[in-house]
Amino acid sequence: MQTAVTSSRLHAIIEPGSDKWSSALASLSPPPAIFFSGLGTTRKQAGSIEAQIAIDRDLNITLARAARKAGARVYVLVSSAGASSGSYIPYSRMKGELDDAVQTMGFEHVVLVKPGMIMGSREDSRPPEYAARVVIGFLGRISGGWLKNPLGQDAHVIARAAVSAGLKCLDGTAPEGKLWTLSGSDIIRLGATEWKA
Repeated sequence: MQTAVTSSRLHAIIEPGSDKWSSALASLSPPPAIFFSGLGTTRKQAGSIEAQIAIDRDLNITLARAARKAGARVYVLVSSAGASSGSYIPYSRMKGELDDAVQTMGFEHVVLVKPGMIMGSREDSRPPEYAARVVIGFLGRISGGWLKNPLGQDAHVIARAAVSAGLKCLDGTAPEGKLWTLSGSDIIRLGATEWKA
């Protein structure tokens, strides 16, 4: 899906071949200070767990390396709440392996955004995932949000939190240290931040 570019500060590069994305990153001028990644797919869309790993882990690692080589100082990754390289669950393991890999690439700051269920409408939704979003959404409505927020966060709130965290890393107001992990409550807090593109 392609969306319209509405900001004069945003230059869209549309390249259908993912094998050319690294070189496109390298050619950016000026080089990006922050690299954001929310790249991922589902096993169903990819066709197999191996094909999903090739995108969710391997392509992300390739792009992170290219971004670092291009000069990016901050890497912001939308990961997963259950990500762990020691997990027996293939999805959680591949996400954890990616989390571990990007921390070794020399970025000044790495931000791992680890939402629960990503809330919001989707073009392609699996029945169990849809049912979970309905239940979490209902819990949010009857509790004023406090039951929903630890379990699932709205996609636009996650995006705002990622941008806010990346900007804080650049301006020196992020927590001390190279790694900053955002979980549910952090995402909600930072996602409520008003910022202008």
